Amino acid sequence: MGRKKLEIKRIENKSSRQVTFSKRRNGLIEKARQLSVLCDASVALLVVSASGKLYSFSSGDNLVKILDRYGKQHDADLKALDRQSEPLNCGSHHELLELVESKLEESNVDNVSVGSLVQLEEHLENALSVTRARKTELMLKLVENLKEKEKLLEEENHVLASQMEKNNLVRAKADNMEVSPGHVSDINLPVTLPLLN
Repeated sequence: MGRKKLEIKRIENKSSRQVTFSKRRNGLIEKARQLSVLCDASVALLVVSASGKLYSFSSGDNLVKILDRYGKQHDADLKALDRQSEPLNCGSHHELLELVESKLEESNVDNVSVGSLVQLEEHLENALSVTRARKTELMLKLVENLKEKEKLLEEENHVLASQMEKNNLVRAKADNMEVSPGHVSDINLPVTLPLLN
């Protein structure tokens, strides 16, 4: 008897979704750790929950070094792609797709050479690489923004915690002043005088 295969779709029950997120996140982090140990690889893992909380794991090098290395490589890839795509002047992705469709229509298939198909394939691969590079760039900016937001929220949390602590101390002092012995003057007690005969 094996486990029931889980359909990969959004889990509707909020508590089940949170439990699954926690378990799978921990499993993913464990797999990343194993990969770094077994293969002596530098591994960086970023997970952002639906609530915006950031979880990270890095092995060997710290996360910032790995991301910097990735950023430098990514910049070099973008520059290389820009140099490759300049002479192509292919136009937009939509135009490329229309060109491919026109070349591959049944009536036109006999007239298409292998060289032109290879050239079309290269154009498509370049366009796809540019798209992936842009997506990665946007993702890195999003991660930076989330880190800044996390830092601001942590600072705000510290400020609020210190304010709560001060309020609790003031409240505790006020409670002690009201009930503390020796402050009889604060409490109205009936005074009885002995009768003189």
